[in-house]
Amino acid sequence: MDCVTPVMDVATRLWSCASKHSSYVIDLQENLCSLRNEMEELKNVGEDVKRRVEDAEKHQMKRRNEVNGWLNSLTALEREVNEILEKGDEEIQKKCLRNCCTRNCRSSYKIGKMAREKIPAVSKLKNKGHFDVVADILPSAPVDEKPMEKAVGLNLMFGEIWRWLEDEKVGIIGLYGMGGVGKTTLLKKINNEFLKTKLGFDVVIWVVVSKQAKAETVQEVILNKLEVPRYEWKNRSRDEKGQKIFNILKTKKFVLLLDDVWERLDLTDVGVPHPNGEDNMSKLIFTTRSEDVCHVMEAHKHVKVECLASDEALALFRLKVGEDTFNSHPQIPALAKEIVKECKGLPLALITIGRAMVDKKTPQRWDRAVQVLKTYPSTFAGMEDEVFPILAFSYDSLYNDTIKSCFRYCSMIPSDYEILEDELIELWIGEGFLIESYDIQRARNEGYDVIESLKVACLLESSESEKHVKMHDMIRDMALWLTTKTGENKKKVVVKERARLVRSREFAEWREAQMISLWDIGILPWFDRGVDGAQKGISFPNLETLFVRRSFLEEIPPGFLEKMHLVRVLDLSYNYRLERCWQVHQLANLEYLNMSFTNISSLWGIVQGLKKLRCLILNFTRVKVITPGLISDLSSLQLFSMHGGSHHLGEISLFDRICEENILCGGKKALLQELESLECINEISIILHSDVSVKKLLSSYKLQSCIRKLHLQRCSKMTSLELSPACVQTMVHLETLQISSCNDLKEVKINEKDEGKREFISRYSVVLSEFCKLHEVHIISCSKLLNLTWLIYAPCLQLLAVSACKSMEEVIGDDDGGGRASVGEENSGLFSRLTTLQLEGLPKLKSICNWVLPLPSLTMIYVHSCESLRKLPFDSNTGKNSLKKIQAEQSLRIWLLIKEGDDAGHAIRHTGREKSLHKHLFPGSCWPPSQGLVFKD
Repeated sequence: MDCVTPVMDVATRLWSCASKHSSYVIDLQENLCSLRNEMEELKNVGEDVKRRVEDAEKHQMKRRNEVNGWLNSLTALEREVNEILEKGDEEIQKKCLRNCCTRNCRSSYKIGKMAREKIPAVSKLKNKGHFDVVADILPSAPVDEKPMEKAVGLNLMFGEIWRWLEDEKVGIIGLYGMGGVGKTTLLKKINNEFLKTKLGFDVVIWVVVSKQAKAETVQEVILNKLEVPRYEWKNRSRDEKGQKIFNILKTKKFVLLLDDVWERLDLTDVGVPHPNGEDNMSKLIFTTRSEDVCHVMEAHKHVKVECLASDEALALFRLKVGEDTFNSHPQIPALAKEIVKECKGLPLALITIGRAMVDKKTPQRWDRAVQVLKTYPSTFAGMEDEVFPILAFSYDSLYNDTIKSCFRYCSMIPSDYEILEDELIELWIGEGFLIESYDIQRARNEGYDVIESLKVACLLESSESEKHVKMHDMIRDMALWLTTKTGENKKKVVVKERARLVRSREFAEWREAQMISLWDIGILPWFDRGVDGAQKGISFPNLETLFVRRSFLEEIPPGFLEKMHLVRVLDLSYNYRLERCWQVHQLANLEYLNMSFTNISSLWGIVQGLKKLRCLILNFTRVKVITPGLISDLSSLQLFSMHGGSHHLGEISLFDRICEENILCGGKKALLQELESLECINEISIILHSDVSVKKLLSSYKLQSCIRKLHLQRCSKMTSLELSPACVQTMVHLETLQISSCNDLKEVKINEKDEGKREFISRYSVVLSEFCKLHEVHIISCSKLLNLTWLIYAPCLQLLAVSACKSMEEVIGDDDGGGRASVGEENSGLFSRLTTLQLEGLPKLKSICNWVLPLPSLTMIYVHSCESLRKLPFDSNTGKNSLKKIQAEQSLRIWLLIKEGDDAGHAIRHTGREKSLHKHLFPGSCWPPSQGLVFKD
């Protein structure tokens, strides 16, 4: 027995080993099947991970390294498994005896072993593929490129400053010089150079400081650039914000660019580590108009930005005048040198005057320009003497006193503030500057012409916000100087901005003022009454214009307005908290009142008895009560505007509950009646809430002829909005139409049948039944509305926005519903002025129209949640020179159908790949496009 036991043990071990190895051969097919199944599951996980990564990367995120490594491992493992499976399948095919016996045991053993050993590896990798996060948000670019025109004459100075940046001992650099000399342009050039040569800096931060900037303002810009979440610093103290900034910047090598510094900015208060050129290798570069600021800012190096040399100045001036004008007569180049000489190389003057001379192509006009410039002093003492006389040349070149008055008036608006063109024009109308002020519509047209004239002369600038303008701070200073330069005018205009408190003593110093402009003011003075009730306030016997805008006031302090008897223009707009201003009705001479964006709920105590009031503007307010007779008593009223915002159903019901005391009840029908009774009214912007009020509007020739902006909201019983050609013809001033939450509305149509037979040679020739000024149309939440075919009668439409109309299937149909069966044949010029098309939340929308549109003015298309939309009315010429952006959600299956003549081209699915899509949209054109075509998800 003692001999048997070891033998049995050896035999057992041999059998175990043999059976294990034989299983590789016997179970080959089963192992291959298990491996294949595991691999399929792994690939499914991989597809999910890839999809998540692709979605994240489309939103400018970066995949994590562990995810990238996992995907690489997946690729490698898949290749290995595929090789095993391929060899295994071949081995199984070679079996004999009805697939029961392998022909090559060694080969089957080897493959079977690899298959079984690979299964745990596949399973392990699959289990690792369940990532919570696959990508991280990319930090913003370390340098933001600044837009700038071609720089002339800055290369030498730029080279010197760049050498200082490379010098480790130089931490703070100051650039000083007079306004308009090119300091900001030079700073932009430095900023943009960091896009090419970073010099090892982690981040470049640009801050416009301006004259009255505070440390908190600079802190917010820096925190935003450093991408610190807003919740971490909002409502924190200055010291807490400073500590947050310091903790971040002390770990970085940064460049801080401060533009337009007027006084010492304490870097410690802001939280910026001091760039001392020793311990801290960061840099600070700032621009200022004073050399003293360079000293108090402790600049290690500072340089004066000089005016251009004569040849550089001529080159810049010639660039702005243009070769066509410069070479239009042999004597003009010599006269141009005379003008350049008078400008003394100041870039802003060269640019401004150069542009003013663009259309002057005779030597006589150039000779006159030279003589006008020479009438100003040749030597100057300080900013006022050196800069303004040069800049005033553009002002003097304005061709009438109306434009000059309007320009000077812009000095009432703070520097760098963007103002709506319409707001500015309405102020000019209120002041009576415009010759056509008795007719609001003609006055508006004149106002737009004035704005264009000021833009051409570079005295006003278009802002980034649409339909807004702004004035360069130095141009505004010049305008204010023009208004107050003589001794007698010194105290006539007061402009104060960004002050927490205006004290009574300071207010008393303004008693001689004719115009007072207060912006971003925290608290106004209160003027108390004496024991006998007599007013103790300050008298303003000359005051005619008063702005109090963007303040935190909840009420106008008692006594504040009581001794301003001559005030004609009162602007209280953008005081969002303002609820009470009962003294306004005491201003018997008031002609213009703007209370837009305030919180007033009633007009009682405000407008009653204002017999001279011509303009009443109440946009985006929550006025709930207007007493009967209050509006009809305003016998001089020409402009009434109460548009913008929206009322919820509860507010509209409130109007109706107080019907006896409120002309806003019944959807504002009574308000329309009172407006209609006014003899002088000629412009109305309004929101209507019922079909009754709409019928009132459509039955009144006078109201139709006055309407400018119309918003139909929650007109629940209105199923059809039918307009006759006569009605359309009368609404010659309608510019903006908004229809929202009219859930019973099924159609809007122009009914030509009622007008008898007419022949329209062309829809875009001069015809009687067109909305000739309709520029904007907004259709929102009209659930039963099927189409907007009536828009063929709006040839000047610039913006079309349609959203949340769940039944709409097409924008323009083949039948306009008004007696015209074939729309497309006559409307090849449809939407020829359309610049913006917005379609959102239209689940049944299939097409915009059924024929190709050139859309020569289109700049932007926005499409979202339009699942059924399959094509846009494009051909190879659509938006060829204008289209800049197509924005659509990635999940939307939007197809851009390209047509060439009668032959259908191929459809291109929106993929966001600019180059491919651009070539199909615009075949034969160069890439990249001059304006850039942006696709955004």
